[in-house]
This record gives sequence, C-alpha cells and structure tokens, in this order.
Amino acid sequence: MTRGNQREKDRERAQARNAKNKNKDDGLTPEQRRERDAKALQEKTAKKAAQAAGGSDAGGKSIKK
Repeated sequence: MTRGNQREKDRERAQARNAKNKNKDDGLTPEQRRERDAKALQEKTAKKAAQAAGGSDAGGKSIKK
C-alpha cells in the first residue's frame, strides 16, 4: 500500500478545487436566474437594434484605422 497516502492527498486536492469552483452560485432560484438573463438579453438586443438603426458609428468602439 505505498500509494495510499497519494490517493488521500489527491482526494484532498480534488475537494479543494471543487470547493473553489462552487462559488458561482449567486443565491438565486432558477426562475429568478431565468428572469435576470432574459432581461439582460433584451437589453442587449435593444442596444444592438439601436446601434443598427443609428448607423455603424453608434457603437463608438468600432473605429478601424
């Protein structure tokens, strides 16, 4: 059993990595998250529509030399 300690250390490292990645939860229910995402998407599409209607210069960041 020379690898027993290695397995335990690897499990500890894996738990630490998983604990670090679990912080993505923002405390919202799936329904609230859907509403938030839908609102953001609507704002994004409205901005794109306004940019398309106003011309290609409305974005401000699309300057090419």
